[in-house]
Amino acid sequence: MRVFVTGASGHLGSAIVPELIAAGHDVVALARSDAAAAAVTALGATARRGDLAGLDGLQEAAAASDGVIHLAFSHEEMRSGNFEGAVATELAVLGALAEALAQTGKPLVAASGTLVLAGLGLGRPGAEEDEPVPGGRADAEIAVVGLAERGVRSSVVRISPITHSELDHHGFARVLIATARKTGVAGYPGDGANRWPAVHTRDVGRLFRLALEKAPAGTRWHAAGDEGIPVRDIAQSIADHLGIPTASIPDDQLPTHFGFLGSLIGLDNPVSTATTRRVLGWEPAHPGLLADFDTVDYFG
Repeated sequence: MRVFVTGASGHLGSAIVPELIAAGHDVVALARSDAAAAAVTALGATARRGDLAGLDGLQEAAAASDGVIHLAFSHEEMRSGNFEGAVATELAVLGALAEALAQTGKPLVAASGTLVLAGLGLGRPGAEEDEPVPGGRADAEIAVVGLAERGVRSSVVRISPITHSELDHHGFARVLIATARKTGVAGYPGDGANRWPAVHTRDVGRLFRLALEKAPAGTRWHAAGDEGIPVRDIAQSIADHLGIPTASIPDDQLPTHFGFLGSLIGLDNPVSTATTRRVLGWEPAHPGLLADFDTVDYFG
């Protein structure tokens, strides 16, 4: 299969592209810079220069492919405070991809996050079948799933907020560790009983390949090796590795202490992967987060 991948030079792409190539697929990767082109070429993909603003180029690349994996997001807009603009860019990209893939039955697999379920008040682990409330990045997930009605074999992989491995250089695990180093305490909200899922990057890579190859149209999947780790346990592991104490951070101090993670760190986000395992045959094969803390150079 000839697969067009956006965001291929990033953290997730660095595992997904080799997974696809090892399974016999040809990968064409969007690259917006010389550095990105060199990175995806080193992974074994063919670089196609362009960016998310070049909708005609995205549509052309998607039309020439047998399937698309969409990972890219306008992080520059988000970091600048223009979150609504970043979401608008995302929806425009999906519209261009949809025009190329409509009525073809070709697969489109897009990245989402398990955190879209955190505010639903389910009282149980979130399931793949649970639908998010419209708004923000959930709008992109809803748009992708809706493309099933336009003859696209569309699916979404909801990724855990902590995606860890030796490939992780800027993810939430790194942010939490850097925050603990800076403040001298490994913090957690309240009693720290709220849960976050986590997943190894290479397990994410395999799940995207399986979704590309066989996910039914209009489906959602969960990438979570650890389905819900108490945040206090994450903080305790960080504290043990750094030789510092843990501390409960009051709600009104979370934004100051954790920065942009302050609005997320208190969310309870346990999830189930039962449907993902049963339907796609996905099983995590790599270490969980706390084991990875012992083996990967997170604290060097």
